Order: sequence, then C-alpha cells, then structure tokens
Amino acid sequence: MKIKSQKDFFSGLMFMGVGVAFAVGAGTYTVGNGARMGPGYFPLILGILLAVLGAAITFYALTVESGPDGDKVGKWAWKQIVFILLSNFAFGVLLVGLPSFGVPAMGLIVAIYGLVFIASMAGEKPNHKETFVLATVLAVGSYVAFVWALKLQFPVWPSFISG
Repeated sequence: MKIKSQKDFFSGLMFMGVGVAFAVGAGTYTVGNGARMGPGYFPLILGILLAVLGAAITFYALTVESGPDGDKVGKWAWKQIVFILLSNFAFGVLLVGLPSFGVPAMGLIVAIYGLVFIASMAGEKPNHKETFVLATVLAVGSYVAFVWALKLQFPVWPSFISG
C-alpha cells in the first residue's frame, strides 16, 4: 500500500505509539470502572483514544491523496529541538536546583524567565522585548495560579533572597 502523506502517516504512528505506551503504563495502576475510577482509569482511556486517533490519521494518510508530491516529511529542526529541550531542563534546574552539584534553587520566577528566554532562542529572530513581556505575564500568572490560588509549596524566589 502506498503512503500518500508521509507527514500524516508518521504522526499517526507517533500518536499510536504514545497512546499504546500510556495504555500499557496505566495497567500498573488500579483501573477500576466507570462508577469507581482508579488512578489508572484516565491514562488508560486517554491512551486508547490517542491510539484510535493515531490509527485514523494513519488510515487517512494511506487513503487520501494530499498533493502532487505526497506531502513529504522535511528535515529535522535541530535548533528548535535543542533549545526547547534545553529550556525545559533549565526550568527544572532553576526551580529546585541541583544539590549534588552545589547549584541552589532559584525559584519559580527565575525559572520561568529562564525557560522563556531560552525557548525564544529557537525562533528565527528572537525579540527580547516581547520575550520579557511574555515571561513577566507567565511569571505573574504562574504565581497567582500555583502559589496564591492553589497554595502549592515550592520555592518562588532564589534561596539567597528568601532565606
């Protein structure tokens, strides 16, 4: 059978893989039933729905012609992949630190600024003014949602400031 859209075909396979992984991983928890849901119920249902969606996308890629060139998969965006992964890693390190390496916790606010500024480097031309505004909005929103409203206990400011 001929693949008519490579992008849809491979994204459908990815959805199926992630869905099956979630469904299998949910099997290690108590699933329960619809009336008394256990901790594995939601990941199981989500995994099944994701796998079904992936199967539908894969079927679509095999049956519907998408264009004259077959909607080929382009080259990998390595710069974007590296900066997005690096920004997430930096967020975790800045939020809670690395005690084994002597890196102190910098807190939520600094971690969000680090995340946003590093992730902005993945773009074509980073605009530092827009990035600063976005980081400020996200930091204030995160503080209001997680610290003030939900009362979650994690460092907000660097340990050398808050004590």
